[in-house]
Amino acid sequence: EVQLVESGGGLVQPGGSLRLSCAASGFTFSNYGMNWVRQAPGKGLEWVSAINSGGGGIRYADSVKGRFTISRDNAKNTLYLQMNSLKPEDTAVYHCVRGIPTMDYRGQGTQVTVSS
Repeated sequence: EVQLVESGGGLVQPGGSLRLSCAASGFTFSNYGMNWVRQAPGKGLEWVSAINSGGGGIRYADSVKGRFTISRDNAKNTLYLQMNSLKPEDTAVYHCVRGIPTMDYRGQGTQVTVSS
């Protein structure tokens, strides 16, 4: 059974940082590209970043470019998202999603709230 479990969310002040993790199990993690997507209150899903199976091919949405960094550790079956210079508009539930270009499994998500 494919499982993706996100962690690391929380409440942070504007300008602060958080590091999200996504623990993967039930499949060969190193064979799949991975993504982070987010959903703000009352809005649809927004793609945030992607990384290919080997750690290259990194891409970011314009809204987070220069502030967020995606990475992965295939030995630990874990995907990361380092988020710096956080803004109130980054408030959302963040999900990791398996697959590039077709996304097929999504985790339950972790809440990130940016507020003073």
